Amino acid sequence: MSRIWSCIRVSAVALRRDSRGVAAIEFAMIVPLMLVMLFGTIDVSSGVAVKRKVTLVAKTLSDLTSQSTGVGDADITNFLAASYGIMWPYPSAPIQATISELYIDPATSVARVQWSKGSSPRGTGSPVDIPPGLIGKDSSNKTLPNQYLIYSEVSYLYQPIVGYVMAKAGVTLSDTAYTRPRQLACVHYNEPTSNPCPTN
Repeated sequence: MSRIWSCIRVSAVALRRDSRGVAAIEFAMIVPLMLVMLFGTIDVSSGVAVKRKVTLVAKTLSDLTSQSTGVGDADITNFLAASYGIMWPYPSAPIQATISELYIDPATSVARVQWSKGSSPRGTGSPVDIPPGLIGKDSSNKTLPNQYLIYSEVSYLYQPIVGYVMAKAGVTLSDTAYTRPRQLACVHYNEPTSNPCPTN
């Protein structure tokens, strides 16, 4: 019996000193964690890049529209097409963009839609919340008349490559941009630019 215990003790000591296979065990334990970190980094960094492009699309849409005196359906289509090109090399299919002109009522300081075109156009006359800093006021804190804003809204469904860290179904990234018309007080839609800017 003592010989058996002696053999067990010798085997245990030898096993404790034997370091063969330790690297393989450590590798097997670390690889899953490293893979999750690798693919998670890829997904998150791609998401950050897409978010930046969504911001650029919103600014470009607003900027292109505000440089015009008047726009029609063909102009809006061209603006959208040019903006979607910014998304390359990411697919532009998941992008949703809307461009609107807002009129700020001097009596109420409420911004209302004059016209709206794109993926989800807003109803004419519907109110839009805008940052208070965009509303021009005089020295007596009264809202100045004839204020218009070009307002762009962009959203994009970003679907991660792997989806271990981010939602596999995708994450909606969105941004907005405001610019003031540059040529006239407003940007006319499908009407002569000689017409007065609408205020309803």
